[in-house]
Amino acid sequence: MMRARWILFALAATCGVAAHARADAPASPLTGNAAVVSDYVFRGLTQTWGGPAIQGGADYAAANGLAAGFWASSISERIYPGGAMELDLYASYGRTFGDSWSWRAGLYGYVYPGGNLDHANPRLSSRSFDTLEANIALGWKWLTLKYNRALTDYFGADVEEGYRGDSRGTGYLQLDAALPLHGPWSLALHAGHTHYTTALIAPLASGARSPSYSDFGATLKYQLATHWSLSGGVIRATNAAFYRQTASLLDPNDTLDIGGTRGFVMLQGTF
Repeated sequence: MMRARWILFALAATCGVAAHARADAPASPLTGNAAVVSDYVFRGLTQTWGGPAIQGGADYAAANGLAAGFWASSISERIYPGGAMELDLYASYGRTFGDSWSWRAGLYGYVYPGGNLDHANPRLSSRSFDTLEANIALGWKWLTLKYNRALTDYFGADVEEGYRGDSRGTGYLQLDAALPLHGPWSLALHAGHTHYTTALIAPLASGARSPSYSDFGATLKYQLATHWSLSGGVIRATNAAFYRQTASLLDPNDTLDIGGTRGFVMLQGTF
């Protein structure tokens, strides 16, 4: 993982010069956000063991199409032992073309300071959860199609966690729609699929070996004021046989359905 850490370090440095952004630069090149959410769900799976999270970040988008930024969230040590925070670092380049089209390509790094499998109970071989992805997106009006591909192991999935091999090359394909409704209301729809390049050596009690799954979501947002919004949504993840009885990495007797159907509410501020 040393190579992955150096790549993530380079990505972090890039964030300081250039900058999670859309193909069109906003009126102000620098924006920030902060939020409180009842459950941090990433690609259909809870990252906080069903608990709340505090989140925030900043983005810089240049007029020439370069963009970069960072974002952070609290997480659960039951999923990431030794880690209390997820730090995302990203950089990309994109342009608009035609009347309603846009494209963007970039790198996205997920860093978990202190998080490592050697903090698990029972203790496992040392393995970081840090992950680097390359992505490319195509947008048309209110629709965005995006593909993400892991350049490193996918959040630590490797032989140390009982898999047949490494998970490099794991892909996530997503389709998102942002629909303005009446007045301050808007609706976001999402569908995605995670395809793992590996599977468990030994099946779970349910008989499942493959962690691949799909997720779907809908989020309704109300703009309270210029800089404040309130959102509520429902997210559904498939492959219940694999995720319904996920064991905590701190206590194997502590289990949770980290997928399934989950609801959340979020209060967010932008500046």
